[in-house]
Amino acid sequence: MRGVDLVIEEGKTNVIIGASGCGKSVMLKHIVGLLRPDEGSILIDGEDITKMNEKEVYEIRKKFGFLFQSAALFDSMSVGENIGIALRENTMTPKSEINKIITEKLGLVNLPGTENLMPSELSGGMRKRVGLARALATNPQYILYDEPTTGLDPITSETIDELMDTVAQSQAPKVTSIIVTHDIFTVYEIGDRVAMMYDGIVHFNGTPEELRKTEDPIVRQFLERTDEKKAKH
Repeated sequence: MRGVDLVIEEGKTNVIIGASGCGKSVMLKHIVGLLRPDEGSILIDGEDITKMNEKEVYEIRKKFGFLFQSAALFDSMSVGENIGIALRENTMTPKSEINKIITEKLGLVNLPGTENLMPSELSGGMRKRVGLARALATNPQYILYDEPTTGLDPITSETIDELMDTVAQSQAPKVTSIIVTHDIFTVYEIGDRVAMMYDGIVHFNGTPEELRKTEDPIVRQFLERTDEKKAKH
């Protein structure tokens, strides 16, 4: 990245697109302080996390839920244990309350009664949904999604899109979503704002409708190649 400038709109579903290797996932890791920029600033609720120590950044991270590309479940833990880990490790929430939250979040992602299953017993789509339930367990202000539909079939991808939209609409106060994706369907289906990264910068930033109508040659080339690839599959 070489001078990324982007404002994430609060309470909106913000989608980030671009070719592989353009820095989309790297941007997410900067937002939560997993990576630190060489220069510049990253403001979360007006606070610059680049000037914070590790303990301060850790506190800021409690505002976030993160759905990793591979779901990143702990294989040695059950579904329920995976979902409740942040509550067990970072809060004084009683076990009975944690169990209620696990049940509630599994219901939200349409996986009721799976608390005792192990990750090895889950399909790819189920793993993503458990990952989403874990991201939601602490009722975060912000949810970051890193390629949430990658590797999934079209029907399962649509299910994940619907869940992300449900989460965005049902949380109170309204959650701010940041979705990194290659899936243009996701952009048009649930995005409020879309930013396209190219050559280390934010090349386009606007609404999905503005993206659809733009005549920018770089954006058009990306969209047309994405459509061609989808048509081949």
